[in-house]
Amino acid sequence: MATKQTGNPKVDIAYRRKKNKQDMKYQVVSFALMIALTLVAFLAVGYKDFTGWFSVPFILLLAVVQVIFQLYYFMHMSHKGHEAPALFLYSGILVAGITVLAFTTIIWW
Repeated sequence: MATKQTGNPKVDIAYRRKKNKQDMKYQVVSFALMIALTLVAFLAVGYKDFTGWFSVPFILLLAVVQVIFQLYYFMHMSHKGHEAPALFLYSGILVAGITVLAFTTIIWW
């Protein structure tokens, strides 16, 4: 986390407190949304009118949304200075996606 260095310790502490309060607010909101998404996933499974053809992709979509929340708010990937880890993470996701696509294509066609 980049801090503003003004030479005045009270200003620097106030800035850090404000930034930490904002980050904590984002984490609490993100956590509440993840709990809500988990409840929606349980309701989708428990609802008898939904078939597996709807429930499975829907739950996978909710899982992807939760992973994004966790990366950006709990693992602080949205902060400056995390570009290199983000590059490696996204490269790994890309390679994994291409691998799954390749094996799916080989098996199905």
